[in-house]
Amino acid sequence: MPPKTPIERRERQLDLAFAVVPYVALAVSLALALATEQPLTERYAAWTVGLSAVAAVWLTTVRVPHCEQHEHVARSVVFYVGHLALIGALIVINPFFAVFGFTGYLFVRYLPGNGSRVAGMVVNAALMALSEIGGANQLQGRGWIPYIGLFTVNVFIVGAMTKGAMDEDRRAEQRTRTIDQLSEANRQLEQIMEENAGLHAQLVAQAREAGVFDERQRMAGEIHDTLAQGLTGILAQLEAVELADGDEPRRRRHFGLAKELARDSLAEARRSVQALRPQKLEDARLPDAVRTLADEWKQTSGIPVRVEVDGEATPLQPALEVVLFRAAQEALANIAKHAQASRAGMTLTYMHDQVSLDVLDDGKGFDARQVNGDGYGLAAMRQRLRQVGGGLEIESTPGDGTTVSASVPALRGNERPSEP
Repeated sequence: MPPKTPIERRERQLDLAFAVVPYVALAVSLALALATEQPLTERYAAWTVGLSAVAAVWLTTVRVPHCEQHEHVARSVVFYVGHLALIGALIVINPFFAVFGFTGYLFVRYLPGNGSRVAGMVVNAALMALSEIGGANQLQGRGWIPYIGLFTVNVFIVGAMTKGAMDEDRRAEQRTRTIDQLSEANRQLEQIMEENAGLHAQLVAQAREAGVFDERQRMAGEIHDTLAQGLTGILAQLEAVELADGDEPRRRRHFGLAKELARDSLAEARRSVQALRPQKLEDARLPDAVRTLADEWKQTSGIPVRVEVDGEATPLQPALEVVLFRAAQEALANIAKHAQASRAGMTLTYMHDQVSLDVLDDGKGFDARQVNGDGYGLAAMRQRLRQVGGGLEIESTPGDGTTVSASVPALRGNERPSEP
């Protein structure tokens, strides 16, 4: 049965490599050992062929598959120790068995833990250094000097290479497992989306056809956005009049702003009762309406505000523009009431699939994790955005200001939300 997942395919490839490479290396080593021995005696041939046969049998009978080594730890350790012993015996017979000796590095992953693997590599490096100096008979007199040098080099190079290979194997295995998990998650997500396609369309239709409760919520939100915010602005201007006692030009200016706010609030209240768009959106597109709102808010609050528009500003469905405009109103009102900011900024961004409005200030900020939208303004803003398929995010930390991000689908004309 073929492997089903990438991890299973990888394990099958490793098992194939472990099953084939050692036998090929053993056969090559045996051929070199017999070809280079002059004169070739029967005793030498018997020992060489016999030990090679023992090594082949050991590989066949004791080695466990790579994918099962974690289930048979003791057997894996016994296999590796015996494998190293056979490598050492064969190298003592003929240094050309170093070709087979490299399989000791291949099987070092059979040992549990990094410490035992390092020990296995060191022992294998000692055996390889013995073959590189020409065999055990060279360990006489000064023959130990090149042996120690070659042993040190082997430990350094092979240790670094083996560690890198092991790390890469772990990373590759993790990547494979992650890809496999993502594939399964995507498959489940596609299945869920297919099952919920009809329900999603029904929910979107219900959201657009507001019932009695939604209408009550709309009226409450409109009152909050018009009368409540307008009265707050009027009170702020009247308080400024009291503080400007003796400065007649300043008093007149604040009186004028208070009257203008009262007229605008009354007009907006009438339009809300009639379920009409805000006056600023009737006379201008959304970017211009946001700029006008920012200019008027700057006059009443005294806080400088900068407005930027990114992307191609194309007209949206009226309901979406109203929701973004109300979000801008609420965010600016909160800055004036709570932020103690010295400046603010608004960015209206038009993207292919959504339009976002970011309102930020440099005020005192707050712990956003402790704010769940309990205030009516934030709750109403979040509900409006949710009804049109949008969302609201608030980022703030004490002393670092606040950023309010509202987003809606970029629906134009009679477009409908596309399926994810």
